Amino acid sequence: MNSVNLIIQAGLMAKFVLLILFVASLFSWAVIFMKWRKFKKAEFENKKFLNLFWNSKSVDEIFSKCDSGKMKNSNVAAVFQAGFKEYKKNPAFDSKSADISEVENIGRALMRASQAEVSHLEKYIGWLATTASAAPFVGLFGTVWGIMNSFQNIGLTGAANLAVVAPGISEALITTATGIGAAIPAVVGYNYFVGRIKKLTVDMDCFIQDFLNIIHRNILNNRKGA
Repeated sequence: MNSVNLIIQAGLMAKFVLLILFVASLFSWAVIFMKWRKFKKAEFENKKFLNLFWNSKSVDEIFSKCDSGKMKNSNVAAVFQAGFKEYKKNPAFDSKSADISEVENIGRALMRASQAEVSHLEKYIGWLATTASAAPFVGLFGTVWGIMNSFQNIGLTGAANLAVVAPGISEALITTATGIGAAIPAVVGYNYFVGRIKKLTVDMDCFIQDFLNIIHRNILNNRKGA
């Protein structure tokens, strides 16, 4: 109740600062929860897709299962779909006249899809970085404002007792604490998700190399069969 009373009795500027920090913290927690669910589903479906990919005999079967929406959260599956569509645009890949240089088109399609997936994973993550870096300074602004009010009260009353300085100091402390409270979860969440993004990016890069190696090997095998 003391904290609630401090907020109620705080000045207009302190309440404005607290409102900004509350909104920033609320949005940060929403991003953290949303991204945590997104990354959990992505990693689960990536493992499911890779298991399907390496144990299936037909890439058409893999594409049909991915296209059905069963793996809509898998980043690796999305990259595979982009590469497979580019692969199907050129019927020569399944013939003896395939040109190895044409594999570069598939590689570019895979890289574009990978970059698009990374961009999607990074969506809203920048908000956590902004909150982590800006929230302490916003709280510090409230701190400075509260101390200024304390000095103004001393100047108006000519006394420096606790009753005169307490309201301003209270505003200063509560805004400082709120700023730190908003920043800590944001910086922890940001570092955590950056690590998860790097891991998913590595998974996509490794799959791209494996997929291109398979296509390259098939072309060479078709030539040998000629």
